Amino acid sequence: MHIVVVGLNYRTAPVEVRERFTFADKDMPAALSELKRTKSVLEGVVIATCNRTEIYVVVDRLHMCGYFIRSFIEQWFGVSRQEFTQHLYMYEDDQAIRHLFRVACGLDSMVLGETQILGQVKQAFLQAQSEKATGTWFNMLFKQVITLSKRAHSETSIGESAVSVSYAAVELGKRIFGDFYGKKVLILGAGKMSELTVKHLYSSGAEQVLVANRTFARAQELAGKFNGTPCTMQEAMDQLKDVDIIISSTGAEGYVLTSSQVSQSMKKRPSRPLFMIDIAVPRDIDPSISELPNVFLYDIDDLEGIVESNMEMRRAEALKIEAMIDHEMDVFANWLQTLGVKPIIRALQEKSSSIYEDTMQSMFNKLPELDEHQRTVIRRLTKSIVNQMMHDPINRIKEMAGEKRGEQALEMFTQIFALEKQLEEAKAKEANLRDADIVEQSNASKGAIRDKALTIAQVSI
Repeated sequence: MHIVVVGLNYRTAPVEVRERFTFADKDMPAALSELKRTKSVLEGVVIATCNRTEIYVVVDRLHMCGYFIRSFIEQWFGVSRQEFTQHLYMYEDDQAIRHLFRVACGLDSMVLGETQILGQVKQAFLQAQSEKATGTWFNMLFKQVITLSKRAHSETSIGESAVSVSYAAVELGKRIFGDFYGKKVLILGAGKMSELTVKHLYSSGAEQVLVANRTFARAQELAGKFNGTPCTMQEAMDQLKDVDIIISSTGAEGYVLTSSQVSQSMKKRPSRPLFMIDIAVPRDIDPSISELPNVFLYDIDDLEGIVESNMEMRRAEALKIEAMIDHEMDVFANWLQTLGVKPIIRALQEKSSSIYEDTMQSMFNKLPELDEHQRTVIRRLTKSIVNQMMHDPINRIKEMAGEKRGEQALEMFTQIFALEKQLEEAKAKEANLRDADIVEQSNASKGAIRDKALTIAQVSI
C-alpha cells in the first residue's frame, strides 16, 4: 500500500481558483464517503483551509491513483480537470508523509510557523475518523503528526516573534507600554495596513480608537469596526495631547504631522510617552519628530526590518523542526515495516491453533477413557509446548521485520511455515468486508453528488 497526497495551495493556485475547490462543512461527510469509494482508495482525509485543499489517501497501488483522485475532484466539484490540473501537486510515500508533517507544523504555511493549521489538520483527521474514512495507517500517522506538531511549537520558539508588519507594530508597542490596556489609539487615514495594526492593538487591550480620514464616511466605517469615534483631520490634531498611539497611512502629499505640532502637544502631556507608527509611503510623519523627548516613531522600514529579523529566527527554528520530522519519519517507517508482520503472526497462530485442536480431538477420540480432569491437564501441558515453540520464532520475525531486509524476512517466514493459504483467505475476507461497506455507502454518496451538481448548476444560471 502507498500514501499519496493530491492538492493545491496558495503557491500553486490563485484565490479565484482555490475558492472553487472548498468543501462546505455540511458536505464533508458525503465527500469523505465518496472519496473512500474511489477506485484504489482504502483510507482518506481531506484538509481544506483558505490557503489549501489537500486530499490524503492510502491506496493499494500507485498506478493510475492520480487519475482516480482527479476524477473524484472533477466529479465532486463539477469542474473539468483541464481547469485545475495545472494547479495540482502530487506527492507519494515518503514525500507525502513529510509534506503532512510540514503542513501540520506550520512549515508550509504562508506565515512560517503559524499554529492555526495544526487545529485544522486535527479537525480534518477527527472528522475523517468519525466517518470511518481512516484505518490503521492514517490512525497511526495523523496521531503521530499531531503529537509532533504540538511538541514542535512547545519545544522551539518558531511561533513567538512577530512576522507581519502589523504584529511587529504591536511588539514594539509592548516594549514601550508593557501592555495596551486603557490606551487610546488615533488612526490617520483608513488604509488596510492601519486597520490590521489597530485590530491587533485593539485585541491586545487598547480601549479607545479615533479614526480620522479625508473621507468622513470611510472614517465612520472603520471606526465602527472597533466601537471607535470618527473625526475630521482637524479634530484629530486637537487630540494629539490625549492619545497614546498614532498610526498613520493617508497617502497624502507632504507631512500630515510636523515636528512643531507634536512638540506643542507633548508640552501638554509631560512624562506620557507617545508611540507613532508611520506606515505611509511617502511618509506622513516628519522623521525629525523622533528626536523629541518621550516620542517613539517607527516607519515601514523599521517594522519590516523587525519582521525580517524575526523571520530569520523562525527559519532557524524551522531547521530544528525539520530534524524532528526526520526522526518521526523513521519511527513511522519502522512501524510500517513491523505492521506487515501482524497478519503473518496471526496466520501462524491460527494455523497452529487449528493443528492443535485437530490433534487434541484425534487423541481424545482414541482415548475415550480419559476423564475431564485428565483432558484438562493434557490440554494445558500440550498448549504450553506449542506456545513455547512459537515464542522465539515470533519474537525473531518481529525484530527482523524492522530491519533493512524486513520484506524478504517476512516472505521467507511465510514460506517456511507455509502460511500462504491463511494469508490469502484473510485478504479475501478483508476485501469482502470493504466491498460491503462501499455498497452500503453508495446510494447516499451518489445523492450528495447530485445535490452538489444541482447547486453548482443553479449558481451558474
